[in-house]
Amino acid sequence: MKTIKIGGKKIGGNEPVFIVAEAGVNHNGELERAKDHIRLAKEAGCDAIKFQNYTAERLVTKKAPKYWHVGPNDGKTQYETFSVLDELPENNYQKMMDYAKEIGIILFSTPFELEAVDLLEDINVPAYKIASADIIYFPLLSKVAKTGKPIIMSTGAATIGEIEEAVNFIKKCGNDQIILLHCILSYPTAADDANLLMIDSLRGLFPEIPIGFSDHTFSPLTPAFAVMRGARIVEKHFTTDKTLPDSPDHQLGVDPAEMKQLVDAVRLAEESLGKGLKEPVESEMEAQRFARRSVTSLVDIKKDTKITKDMLIGKRPGMGIPPKFIDIVVGRKAKADIPADTTITWDLI
Repeated sequence: MKTIKIGGKKIGGNEPVFIVAEAGVNHNGELERAKDHIRLAKEAGCDAIKFQNYTAERLVTKKAPKYWHVGPNDGKTQYETFSVLDELPENNYQKMMDYAKEIGIILFSTPFELEAVDLLEDINVPAYKIASADIIYFPLLSKVAKTGKPIIMSTGAATIGEIEEAVNFIKKCGNDQIILLHCILSYPTAADDANLLMIDSLRGLFPEIPIGFSDHTFSPLTPAFAVMRGARIVEKHFTTDKTLPDSPDHQLGVDPAEMKQLVDAVRLAEESLGKGLKEPVESEMEAQRFARRSVTSLVDIKKDTKITKDMLIGKRPGMGIPPKFIDIVVGRKAKADIPADTTITWDLI
């Protein structure tokens, strides 16, 4: 697996898991709220924060029905929802980027239209995210690929064939800096739909590409489980306040306290993975000596006495003859007096 560098952080191989707070358009069109998201994601321990760039006019028809099931069932179309979320003035994105750099967190975005790529290039984002639904939108893939920057592509609702087509197309555009995210394009995603074993499958199908997880479940712990399956990057919808109006992402996302819980769980998961080799670790050495058993005298054994099985027992500590050799000890003679309850070593027989 190759490693891919984004904003000074490496993703893949044995590098630390890259944690992304997916803020979407939860800024609700306000710069200060965008800055709140950036600051609180940093404080929670995230490596990066990601926003979304779109205009409802270019994204959906006015009659396109909703496909998510969070928030009120108000019957609004996608257009009616998105049209109140695309009003952040473009000149604020540079201010958001400057603020992110100032406090030390990576900022990038998902462009949902070709024009958004131009805006994001103007502020020099270090990477691009491709949403699951746009894995078949090759004009967008082409424009993003030709920036030469890393591409993080979600795979929700896609077939293996569609993923392969998109990967091959991006490579033909001259860009091989690709990261794939397992994703279920269902808002919210039920636990029994999460299919985290798909991470294993993607790792097997694309061994050279870092694989991660874009999470739409309600639980802040699911990304840690994904890390246990080999995810090298995780992203989770994030909001400063679940009670904020307009965007359904506020209710889908984790809040700052839950994001901190997520980050801690991910770090614990990656720390717990180990090397996959079964050999005693340093912290087990004392237990190996004192918790294992040795052949031990059950009674006093006089010098030159032929040792019988009923004279022996297995007891801790494990600093003498291992009990697996007890039949070798039986029949030998004691070289010296062996008091009862003595750990027997080879020099005593």
